[in-house]
Amino acid sequence: MKILKSFLVIAGVTCSMSLFAQKTTESVKVAGSCGMCKKKIEKAAKIPGVESAVWDKKTKELALVYDASKTTSEKVQTSIANAGYDTEKVKAPDEAYKKLDECCQYERQKD
Repeated sequence: MKILKSFLVIAGVTCSMSLFAQKTTESVKVAGSCGMCKKKIEKAAKIPGVESAVWDKKTKELALVYDASKTTSEKVQTSIANAGYDTEKVKAPDEAYKKLDECCQYERQKD
């Protein structure tokens, strides 16, 4: 009986912890141009705390789902920028952009 009670307490605590996870969904503009960009952007976005990251080539929008208690949109965008892709809040370093394959070098916005 004690084992059953202990199990129920542990199960209850685990369930309530998952209920309080701060799942955040947002859309982020990310520059890119091809299917290879899609793979690189999505890979760069998958930092710890990110549940899902799907980039749409036509709209240039990244559908992002992450746990706000583990990461932030800014951290994800910084990771993407470090891979060479400008986001709406973080510009990729020139060195990272220049390392992109020719087909991935999109037209950059002037500051």
